[in-house]
Amino acid sequence: MAMATGLVRVATELHLAADLIPGAKPTPIPGMSGTVSELIGYALWLLILAGVGGAAFGVYKLAVVDKSRNGGGSEPFKWMGGGVAAIILSSSLIAILNNIAG
Repeated sequence: MAMATGLVRVATELHLAADLIPGAKPTPIPGMSGTVSELIGYALWLLILAGVGGAAFGVYKLAVVDKSRNGGGSEPFKWMGGGVAAIILSSSLIAILNNIAG
């Protein structure tokens, strides 16, 4: 009974996650097969979501960082910078690929 409840919970969470992730329907690139183009599109959307998660984790770490002189003061900015860099990288790749396809 617990296994069935767990499966229902996982299915519900996956359905909710599908509602949160924007519809990544990439423009087909001439000369690429549909599967490869679709996987690249989803990978770029996941990279954007990972960047948002990294930036949010950096803000969280900044809020709870040790404020004393020996605290790790630069670590939150590393997380935020990495997240923003991932967002910029994936956004520019999406724009480049859409420009090639369009």
